[in-house]
Amino acid sequence: MKKIMFLCSAIIGLLFLTSCGNVDKGESLNAVGSSAMQPLVEAAGEQFSSKNVGKFINVQGGGSGTGLSQVQSGAVEIGNSDLFAEEKTGIDAKKLVDHKVAVVGMAPIVNKGIGLKNITMKDLQKIFTGEITNWKEIGGNDLKVVVINRASGSGSRVTFENWVLAGKQAIDTQEQDSTGMVRQIVASTPGAVSYVSFYYLDKTVQSLSIDGVKPTDDNVKKNKWVIWSYEHMYTKGQPTGITKDFIAYVLSDEIQENLVPKLGYIPISQMEVERNAAGEIIK
Repeated sequence: MKKIMFLCSAIIGLLFLTSCGNVDKGESLNAVGSSAMQPLVEAAGEQFSSKNVGKFINVQGGGSGTGLSQVQSGAVEIGNSDLFAEEKTGIDAKKLVDHKVAVVGMAPIVNKGIGLKNITMKDLQKIFTGEITNWKEIGGNDLKVVVINRASGSGSRVTFENWVLAGKQAIDTQEQDSTGMVRQIVASTPGAVSYVSFYYLDKTVQSLSIDGVKPTDDNVKKNKWVIWSYEHMYTKGQPTGITKDFIAYVLSDEIQENLVPKLGYIPISQMEVERNAAGEIIK
């Protein structure tokens, strides 16, 4: 009898271990990089996980430079970037595969107390190079200009400086990694100015038109508003498994036609122009 009981216990234990070994531990991927892109990837990741039980998308910011370097090193599966890989020093673009998933417009924002809603591109450049130090110099209120810049690894900063500074050096000033923090500081600091993606525009700050052109999706689509960039999801080589599935989901009609515009981005299919890494219009 004892032998029979021992044998039964052994069989039950073996079945238990076998069952545990077959439990689906799930799959996950890490997507790191652009904070301007983060709201889209997070929201798409939540929807993807809800439709695919056991599959998880971990999203972090840190800037486009971080995303590109992390995916290049193999530390993460997806590097989110506002930049073409070719634009970032130290990145071998030939080893990465580019998946353009949306377009984002960026706009200069100011504290609502400065008294301006429009600025010339030339004056905006002078603000960020330190040549203009008081808003009254260009028709605003008598307030000192307080420039809030993005961190050096930020894709938003590279995009803004490419199209506004045109090769000139930005003034040394306070830098912030977080787009949300940039908006908060501008909203609470008299005379403050910075720039954010369209998604972060709200009533707490004043967005500026440039040379009479408003920061709108329609103007971005036609390239009348030139401060915009692609939202890239880079992989090291062709994606496979959950990474391939997630990128395909982000590019699906479900996300492109609903979530992308809802969060303030522009679907790739709606762009009337195409730009290359050198900033040249090729369509």
